[in-house]
Amino acid sequence: MPRKTRMYLPGVPVHIVQRGNNREACFFCDDDYLYYKELLAEGLKRYGGELHAYCLMTNHVHLLISPVAEDSIPRIVQHLGRQYVQYINKYYRRSGTLWEGRYKSSLIDEEHYLLTCSRYIELNPVAAGMVKTPDEYRWSSYVANAWGKNDVLVVPHEVYLRTGSSPEERSHFYRELFKYAIPDEDIHNLRQSVNRNYPTGHDRFKRQIESALGRKLGAGVRGRPRID
Repeated sequence: MPRKTRMYLPGVPVHIVQRGNNREACFFCDDDYLYYKELLAEGLKRYGGELHAYCLMTNHVHLLISPVAEDSIPRIVQHLGRQYVQYINKYYRRSGTLWEGRYKSSLIDEEHYLLTCSRYIELNPVAAGMVKTPDEYRWSSYVANAWGKNDVLVVPHEVYLRTGSSPEERSHFYRELFKYAIPDEDIHNLRQSVNRNYPTGHDRFKRQIESALGRKLGAGVRGRPRID
């Protein structure tokens, strides 16, 4: 059965998840994380994308990217996959695949779900029991979004910029969001949507995506997301 063609729209944020093969590690030391970030910066610049949130876990990665062009996302991910696998195989004297099949992705309803998705991504290390608070984890965008620390990878989204009139106000607003747990329904919607490569958002957003793409997207996830 042929694979479904995944289509993206310029300016519409995309939640991307890529896992290690058989859920095995894809990062083994600090240098690996640093090199992946270098490749990510290179790919974003070369193929056109703005990164709003990310988290590099031991055996998978989460990225929230607004593509500049329709083919930005696949080209960025292909660049990352090809270059990073070559590096890992050469450095650790291994062979074969590193990633688990195709990456997963979901177009995000920015008005209703962007900040929720960003929080979900940056809370991954907490949910996994690796740290108690997200600012303890080195390999995510949390300190950039919540504390204003410089991170050359991160470009604030317009939704984030509207949360305050100054960097301090925006950072404070963002930190305050983390005092409240993400509703289970929202977590379910995010996970199911990205696993099915289906848009995350309200029905109106999904209809807009279908209209823009000129095709039906199939069955999605039930339930209305919470508005931040």
